[in-house]
Amino acid sequence: MRYTVYMINVAVLAGGVSDEREVSLRSGQNVAQALDAVEFKTKLLDLGADPTEHLAALQAADVIFLALHGTGGEDGYIQRFLEAHDCRFVGSDAAASTLCFDKWRVKELLRRHGIPTPAGELVSGDSIWHSSFVSKPFVLKPLQNGSSIDTFIIRDTSTIAREAIENSLQKYDQMLIEELIVGTEITVGVLGEKALPVVEIIPPVDGEFDYTNKYNGATQELCPPQTISLKLQQQAQHYALTLHQLGGCRDFSRTDMIIDRMGGIYILEINTLPGMTTQSSLPKAAAATGMSMSELCTQLVEMALRRT
Repeated sequence: MRYTVYMINVAVLAGGVSDEREVSLRSGQNVAQALDAVEFKTKLLDLGADPTEHLAALQAADVIFLALHGTGGEDGYIQRFLEAHDCRFVGSDAAASTLCFDKWRVKELLRRHGIPTPAGELVSGDSIWHSSFVSKPFVLKPLQNGSSIDTFIIRDTSTIAREAIENSLQKYDQMLIEELIVGTEITVGVLGEKALPVVEIIPPVDGEFDYTNKYNGATQELCPPQTISLKLQQQAQHYALTLHQLGGCRDFSRTDMIIDRMGGIYILEINTLPGMTTQSSLPKAAAATGMSMSELCTQLVEMALRRT
């Protein structure tokens, strides 16, 4: 089913009040430009703390394109609000968003279905230094955040930033600690019900794939990958699509993984509202299939329009 795009009103919702606000604004701007280029009637809205401020514009839109990231955007909050007001929107519903935003619940889901994920546990400020994971290289990250914000990658346990970690645990109450898997980081997007090509992530030399290096151009994102066999790429795509379906996701998602030195793939997390900036991996993966940013965004809008 095709639509006359210049008759379709699309509200692009970006911003929010999470730690990922600036990235979200960049995603929203890129999406709005892509939809403008094919003559949708597009309106970019900067979401603050109270979505009712934009309720009239949201209800007037035929489709709302969610370009939000982080708390209040990916955690089911805005999805529940839109569902309560009978608004059609791009992306997963409230239930799937809430589930997939919680890294611990995702890890439990993966374990139940026998899908490899790093060993880990929940820790608090009182329990972290009693955890067996701190005696070897580990990763510590918030249960509900993205863009590697407040994530600690400890490769040398003699250099643990104890004060910074304890400060973060005061902020989050609980965090997820995992064994550090050394290997090649990859990410795999899903569009509709099809996995996109694998993107290989190469951080800068002596650097990590952290918040800074995700957006400063220092990290290479290769699609197609240069060092990953076709068999492993197909396995990663299978895992991404499987988790997308297990989590109840719709329209699109992006699953982050790491391949260890023996060729084992471990699932790290899933994102129900992937970044849509000019540097983001999902648009790059779509481009590798010959799809422009305008075509990608149009397809996502059409997916939402087909829902009654």
